[in-house]
Amino acid sequence: MLRQQGGDTVERYAEYFESTRFPGEAQARIMRDYLHQKYADRKIDVLLAWGSVPLEFLLKYRRELFPGAPIVFYVGTLEAAKGYTETALTGVTNPDAYEKTFELALKLHPDTKQVVVVAGTSEFDTRLLDWARQQFKAYEARLPFTYLTTLPLQKLLTELAGLPPQTFVLFTTLFRDGAGEPYVPHDVVPLVSAAASAPVYGFLDQYLGRGIVGGSLYSSATQGIEAAKLVLQVLDGSERSRLPLLEVSSNKVMFDWRQMERWGISENKLPPGSEILFRNPTAWEQYRSYVLAFIAAILTQTVLISWLLYEHWRRQRAEILARDTMLELTHVNRVATVGELSASIAHEVRQPLAAMLANAEGALRWLKKGKLEEVRAGLKDIVSEGFRANDIITNLRAMFKHDVQEKTHVNINKLVSSVLALVVIDLQKHEIEFQTQLDDKIPQALGNQVQLQQVILNLVMNAIEAMSSSQTRVLRIKTELSQSNTVRVSVEDTGMGIKPSDVDRLFKPLFTTKARGMGMGLSICQSIIENHDGRIWVTAGANGGSNFQFELPTVVNKD
Repeated sequence: MLRQQGGDTVERYAEYFESTRFPGEAQARIMRDYLHQKYADRKIDVLLAWGSVPLEFLLKYRRELFPGAPIVFYVGTLEAAKGYTETALTGVTNPDAYEKTFELALKLHPDTKQVVVVAGTSEFDTRLLDWARQQFKAYEARLPFTYLTTLPLQKLLTELAGLPPQTFVLFTTLFRDGAGEPYVPHDVVPLVSAAASAPVYGFLDQYLGRGIVGGSLYSSATQGIEAAKLVLQVLDGSERSRLPLLEVSSNKVMFDWRQMERWGISENKLPPGSEILFRNPTAWEQYRSYVLAFIAAILTQTVLISWLLYEHWRRQRAEILARDTMLELTHVNRVATVGELSASIAHEVRQPLAAMLANAEGALRWLKKGKLEEVRAGLKDIVSEGFRANDIITNLRAMFKHDVQEKTHVNINKLVSSVLALVVIDLQKHEIEFQTQLDDKIPQALGNQVQLQQVILNLVMNAIEAMSSSQTRVLRIKTELSQSNTVRVSVEDTGMGIKPSDVDRLFKPLFTTKARGMGMGLSICQSIIENHDGRIWVTAGANGGSNFQFELPTVVNKD
């Protein structure tokens, strides 16, 4: 890490104590004499102690070996470093390394009745275990802790194989077992994991992939970078008293997918942002491109066949209509009485048919681009609009017969959003900016969802047409709770506006200001709103244009 931070301008020397294999004061004095001879003719500007054992060694023999050289250190916890801050220059610690993994394991196994901690007997093992015990102390009143630290390795593995259910294991380090045999923790972790009848969690990222399930793992690499920065500050002449003692949390929540499968741990239970390694790729991940290509081919053929069948049906229908035109002329007088009803149905059905056509055109365009999800969504919308057209006809017939129509609790904001989803292509086509101000706190209304959606759609389509010749084209839709405790919806445009003389006639049947209008849209809107015990009206917009508004009674909660 110092090489990365300091480049080639810093001359570095590395020494290894191996105190776990060669413990004791006699070995420390041998190391002291060795270093004294080795660096007798070298001036050392700063000392970097990696761990508590090297730090204590340097504090004891620094005056003999490297007089005046400041010390930068890394130790596991802030508590372990407190006694050194007056003598040493500064250092880096990693706080809460054990507590975070313990809490994580406890959340993944909420029914835990026992926690087993595995550690070794070397001086380093004992130090780490002491730090872990301090962090576990707050939890000992909730769960029993069993510390397996004095057994020979084989007996330890036998003990772990017989653990009762609802137990998990925490592994710290094991450089020496209870029989005094030296080991490397990396080699012990796979043995512990294979033997244990309970999931094993750890604290070092170096253990991941060797048998632990995972945990809040810390890496010495991040601490090394921070320690290297402090070393460079010392070399640059920074005053010792101004350099802080750093608490650097480099922990990453990481898991081994294979161990998760072994112990039945669902990915949904993991904290957000967890990193999962060693995941086996699924069949979808391996063959996704082939599956998508196959689906695209099938959908393309389906659409083409459907289009050919539709064109064939249209041609047959046109021939039949042409043949029957003369016959229908004889019935004009007889069907005149139902002309107004037919016009209403045709006008109302035109909206979902237009939406179906827009969705079909959009699906074809997305299909050319290979956007299968968008194609699928468009086809679903076409089916939905077909059902909606049927619902419109059914509801209009029922309304004119004065039947009681089915009404449910309706979320007005969702209706507005669904309408905007239908007309978004028209809005973009006409370069209309749309703004929404939907109050998410308004209560629900009691009404027929299809009819109310048709009212909003009618008003929006009218607004689009009204702004066709305007330079400024802004559509504003607002929902709010009025002072009379009703839900109010307003659709405002920046079109040419409505003449004052036409306001009173605007909602009458057959009155229209459009060149091709039928004069039924607003009349039907008024009938629907009044059938819902509401009211609809129009005023001048704030920036020109028109502002159509309607109110509906809210649902009354009966406690």
